[in-house]
Amino acid sequence: MSLVFDEQLSLLRKPSRDDMTDEEFKLFEENVAFMEKNWGFINNLFKVLPLNASQYMGFLKLKASLFTPETCHLSNADKEMIGLVVSSTNGCNYCLTTHSDVLRGLTGDPVWVDQLTYNYRSAKLTKKQRALCDYAYFVTARPREITEQQVENLREAGFNDHEILEAAFVAGYFNYTNRWVSTIDPVANPGHNSHNR
Repeated sequence: MSLVFDEQLSLLRKPSRDDMTDEEFKLFEENVAFMEKNWGFINNLFKVLPLNASQYMGFLKLKASLFTPETCHLSNADKEMIGLVVSSTNGCNYCLTTHSDVLRGLTGDPVWVDQLTYNYRSAKLTKKQRALCDYAYFVTARPREITEQQVENLREAGFNDHEILEAAFVAGYFNYTNRWVSTIDPVANPGHNSHNR
C-alpha cells in the first residue's frame, strides 16, 4: 500500500507529498510496508509526522536506535514497560493506548499489562522490572530530584551500565514523545489490540 494523506488525523493539517523529497518519501513508504507486514495496520501517528519530513526522518532513526534488539541491551518488553509508566505518569492517552497494545502482544498477558497501565505498583513485577518502573516514574514525575541514587538503585537491582544508559535514553524518549503527541492529539487506530512490534 502506498502512503497517502487523505485523512485528518490530528490537530495539524495533513502532510503533502509535494513537501517531501523522493528520498524522504521512499523511507516513509518502507516504514509503512514494515508496519503492514509486522503489525497488520499503519499506526495513524506515522501518517501525521511526515508533515515535517526531515524531522520525521530523524525521529525514525532515533526510534530504530532504541528498539532494534540486535543492537540494544534491554528487551523491547522492558522498554515498552518503561513507556507505559512514563505515559501513565504524563497522562498521554494515545501513547497509553498504543504502547499497552504493543506490550500485550509481546507478553501475551493483557491483565498484567492493564495493571501496569493503571498503576504499575499494583502489578506483579520482578525485582528488575520494579526497579525499571520506579526509575521511569521518578525521572518523569520528579526530574529536579534526580541524583546518583537513581543509578545506584538500578545497579543494585542487577543492571549494568549499558542497560542503565539505555533505560535513561528510553525514559527520556518516551517523555519526549508524550509531550508532542499530546500537543498534536492524533486519532488512535480503531480496534487497536494485541499488536506486536
